[in-house]
Amino acid sequence: MKTVKGPSIHLAQFSGAQPPFDQLETIAAWASRLGFRAVQIPAWDERLFDVRTAAESQTYCDEISGVLAGHGLVVSELTTHIFGQLVAVHPAYDVMCDAFTPEALRGNAAARSEWALERIKLAARASRRLGLTSMGTFSGSFLWPYVFPFPQRPEGLVEAAFDELARRWRPVLDACDEAGVDLCFELHPSEDLHDGTSFEVLLDRVGGHPRCRLLYDPSHFVLQQLKYLDFIDIYHDRIGMFHVKDAEFNPTGRQGMYGGYRSWIDRAGRFRSLGDGQVDFRSIFSKFAQYGFEGWATLEWECCLKDQEDGAREGAAFITDHIIRVTDKVFDDFAGTPLSPAETRTILGIA
Repeated sequence: MKTVKGPSIHLAQFSGAQPPFDQLETIAAWASRLGFRAVQIPAWDERLFDVRTAAESQTYCDEISGVLAGHGLVVSELTTHIFGQLVAVHPAYDVMCDAFTPEALRGNAAARSEWALERIKLAARASRRLGLTSMGTFSGSFLWPYVFPFPQRPEGLVEAAFDELARRWRPVLDACDEAGVDLCFELHPSEDLHDGTSFEVLLDRVGGHPRCRLLYDPSHFVLQQLKYLDFIDIYHDRIGMFHVKDAEFNPTGRQGMYGGYRSWIDRAGRFRSLGDGQVDFRSIFSKFAQYGFEGWATLEWECCLKDQEDGAREGAAFITDHIIRVTDKVFDDFAGTPLSPAETRTILGIA
């Protein structure tokens, strides 16, 4: 068994234009004061991190590590979710997704995808220079507008989408393998990989690639009404990252999981700060201890009610309190009775 590391904090939801959230040095000091031991860095946020320089310069990566070490922190992982979102974009989302790209690429879907794929490969190389072994991402999506099968999906539509998704991701997985980094897909609504079944479809098409792994986030499973504890039993050998994020699902006579186009605060399913939602984290941490998960427990804060500073401070303590320091003893060893093979056979009545 292994003890989960933590707490770490994903900086994507906290970085911003105002101090202390506008540069790595100051946001690291802030995270350290709240009790975090690591930060998960969004590789697309140039206020905090230059992914191209990190891929090419060990000196730059050593400087990043040094800045964090000055505050008692390390990098837990890099994330590439925005880049991953751009790998596969249905035309309905072109205009919105163009906002994530350099202006010169806007209106050119093929160039946008190639740019995103290259950035993910750079992040894999940067991860290696930083001494990291896992990296998080989204899959992108060709199919999300067709998630509900009405009008009936044309025959072959799903297969064609996953064939193309695999064609785009396979070279990235190979690049991650060369860098010694697992690529962990966060299963998320609006992505083609949004549950275990869809993940298996891609996994089969990339030949069970050893670097094709999972970022586990139970909050998205609560909103989908998926059994998130069973998920760990099924996929524990593919889980490489862990976002600790809470959620609640309170359906009414008016709305359920689709939310009726309401804002986050008015939806039946919504994200909450740790401890304020419905996720059974004690059972999750127990299962990770049982299966020997040795990655980081990383706060991802997304709450429609609570102030982010309170959510972060409470989240650090919450994760710390839930980490199970695994035992190196068997509790009933005191009552053990060592026997010889002959005595064992005698007990069993075997001549």
